[in-house]
Amino acid sequence: MPGKRIAWPLTLAAMRQRKLNAEHLRFVREVPRGGVLHCFVLDCSGSMLAGQRLALAKGLLSALFDRASSTRAEAALVCFGGAGADLRFGPAVPRWWNERWLRPVGGGGGTPLASGVKRAAQLLEQSARRKPAQQRWLWILTDGRSGDQPARPVDADEIVFVDFERETIRLGRCEALASAWGAAYFTPEELIR
Repeated sequence: MPGKRIAWPLTLAAMRQRKLNAEHLRFVREVPRGGVLHCFVLDCSGSMLAGQRLALAKGLLSALFDRASSTRAEAALVCFGGAGADLRFGPAVPRWWNERWLRPVGGGGGTPLASGVKRAAQLLEQSARRKPAQQRWLWILTDGRSGDQPARPVDADEIVFVDFERETIRLGRCEALASAWGAAYFTPEELIR
């Protein structure tokens, strides 16, 4: 989220030789005083194995963990698939996170989205009690191939859905849930840019 101060060197670099437009503006990222927690919820179901979606999600997740580490934000990883969900990392500052931690994360089975969201909601609730001034982000990386309609976690300040659905006939469940929750919605390609 942009701050209030303009980052002039980045703005001038984006502008180059053209007239200044709103699209050229870059802002200084300001960290909330209580810190930030990024809770990532990764879909490890069988449908994510098709078309290398899980591999793409793991690559994107690695980049997001690196970004969290560079800002000294805490991060947590909840994986769901098969019969349930489990906490794989955190919450902690990922000082030495790398792809070796993600390599053993496998996929298969059903898509218990509700279990993943419930486990993340518990983690966010604990964090809210422990650090009330902390800003809490919930990132859900899934293809939305689930009939679950979980409730929006109360303690998430910002929610981002990353939709990995690639089928010819799209169900659009991620987009619908993001809209119902008032969350941001992206495809992986939009975040990679």
